Amino acid sequence: MKFRQLVTAILLATTVSSGPAVARSMEQRRAALVVTIRRQVRAETLKADDAQLSRALGALAAVPREEFVPPEYRRYAYESQMSLPIGYDQTISDPYVVALMTAAANLPDDANVLDVGTGSGYQAAVLAKIARRVTSIEIVEPLATSARERLARLGYGNVEVRAGDGYAGAPDRAPFDAIIVAAGSDKVPQALVDQLRVGGRIVMPVGATWASEQILVMTKTGPTTLDTCSLGWAMFVPLTGRGQRPPWARGMLNQDIRLCYGDAVVSPVFVRKLPQPEKVRSRRRKGIAE
Repeated sequence: MKFRQLVTAILLATTVSSGPAVARSMEQRRAALVVTIRRQVRAETLKADDAQLSRALGALAAVPREEFVPPEYRRYAYESQMSLPIGYDQTISDPYVVALMTAAANLPDDANVLDVGTGSGYQAAVLAKIARRVTSIEIVEPLATSARERLARLGYGNVEVRAGDGYAGAPDRAPFDAIIVAAGSDKVPQALVDQLRVGGRIVMPVGATWASEQILVMTKTGPTTLDTCSLGWAMFVPLTGRGQRPPWARGMLNQDIRLCYGDAVVSPVFVRKLPQPEKVRSRRRKGIAE
C-alpha cells in the first residue's frame, strides 16, 4: 500500500511539474516559428518582409496552434510549412501560408473581416488578434460546431462562427475590410466581391484546377473592379457547395497575373507522408478493423 502511494505521489509530481514545462516548450516553439517564417519569406523576397507581415507574425506568436490540430498531430503544430488533417477531408493551413495571407489582407485598424472555410478555427483566431470582428463560415457543420466551441473556450470573443456555404458570404455583416478564403475555386464568388468595401481585399486561392491555383490578392478599386496580383502557386482543399469546380475543369497556371512582390512567395510544399497516429497503428497491430 505504501509503495502504491509512493508511486502515485511520484506520478502526480511528474504530471504537475511537466505541465508548465510543456507550456513553455510550446511558447518557445511559437517564438521559433515566427523567426523561421520571417527567414523563409526573406529568402523569397525582402519586399514581403514588411509591416503587415510583422503584424501577422505577432498574431501567430499569440495563438496556440497546438489547440487547433488533432492531439495525435500536435507534435507537428509548429512546422512552418506543413498543413495537417483535421477530419472530413479538410486540413488546417500551414502557418507560413496563414501568415502571408493575413499580411496580404492589409487589415486596417478596427477591421471587419470575413473568413471563409473555418476548419478548426486557426485562421479566424489569428485574424481575431488583429481585427475588431471576424465572421467565419464553415460548410462542414461538425467542424463549425467544434471550432465555435474551441474559439469560445480559448477566449476569442470577437469571432462568430457560422455553419453554411461561404460562397454566399455574410451580407448582414458586410461591408468587409478583408475576406480570406481558405479553399480553392476556379472563380471568385461575386457575392464576396459585392460584400467587400472599396479599398478592401480578397485573398483566395483561384485556378482552373487544383493544380493550377494561385493565391490571389484582389483589391476592390471600384464597385465592380478588382486589381489583382498573385502571391504564387499553391494547392488548397477545394471549395465545396456552390463554389465547387466542375469535374471537367481543365487549365494551366495563369502566368500573366503579376506577382505582388515581384517574386513568388508561396509554392506547393510536398512534405513526407505523416506517420499514422499511434492509436491507429495500435488498432491495426491488434487486428481491429477501421
